[in-house]
Amino acid sequence: MKIAFIGLGNMGAPMALNLLKNGHTLNVFDLSAQAVNTLVDAGALAAPSPKAAASDVECVITMLPAAAHVRSVLSDTDGVLAGIADGVPIVDSSTIDPASAQAFAELARANGNAFADAPVSGGTAGATAGTLTFMVGASVPLYESLRPILAAMGKNIVHCGPTGMGQVAKICNNLLLGITMTGVAEAMSLGVALGIDPKTLAGIINTSTGRCWSADTYNPYPGVVPGAPASRGYSGGFGTDLMLKDLGLATSAAHGVRQPVFLGALAQELYQAMSTSGHGRLDFSAIIKLYERELEPQHKGDQ
Repeated sequence: MKIAFIGLGNMGAPMALNLLKNGHTLNVFDLSAQAVNTLVDAGALAAPSPKAAASDVECVITMLPAAAHVRSVLSDTDGVLAGIADGVPIVDSSTIDPASAQAFAELARANGNAFADAPVSGGTAGATAGTLTFMVGASVPLYESLRPILAAMGKNIVHCGPTGMGQVAKICNNLLLGITMTGVAEAMSLGVALGIDPKTLAGIINTSTGRCWSADTYNPYPGVVPGAPASRGYSGGFGTDLMLKDLGLATSAAHGVRQPVFLGALAQELYQAMSTSGHGRLDFSAIIKLYERELEPQHKGDQ
């Protein structure tokens, strides 16, 4: 299938590469020439604009930072809707608010195109391995038609309901992720401050009732999980600023339906503090840095 892929960042680039590996033909667009060149070297065709990328394709996929970028890529004069043929579906895998996804679906529908929101979970490792989870908001027929395409990039393709429900699933998942990561950071920091070896503590947590993904797969304490960002200076992975954005999406959506999110609001404050202190580019597990302290002097009786 010939596909337009727009947005070749840390997630989009490996997703696009997996489409190529699975035999699809790609038109690609990104503001980064380096990102485009990487895909061209792998066999994709570079397009000068979203409009050009969307011309003469059977599906359009976007993977962008925020709702404003999606709107621009879709509706600018050189955007997707200016170049796409009638009946070609559009899939947005960005993480945005549900209301925006529904508004973009209306724009696409008025242009003669179906629209699905299909945000992902699994991080850059899942994007590279092709094991992402796709949370899809779409009509049943559209979901079924898109499933084979998404399966080239992911392992779990889940129909969440009509348009917007993929984003609902994603922001609720990331709300919980932000909360659990702060909880694991707090517990690990307390244990180490009290004198326990961090690997021993992590081993207990991961075989006990505190076990969660933030503890057993992505532990924020350095050296506990060799492949986790914490063990490489919190580089790569899912950025603190991106987690802050997603928590903001969740709390804003909650306000819209008058649903309290007490822990989510606190997690948002903590990630805001991280971002303000200049750590926004670090992986979100670097939230443990808020618990760092200088070693206190020993008690006189211990000297």
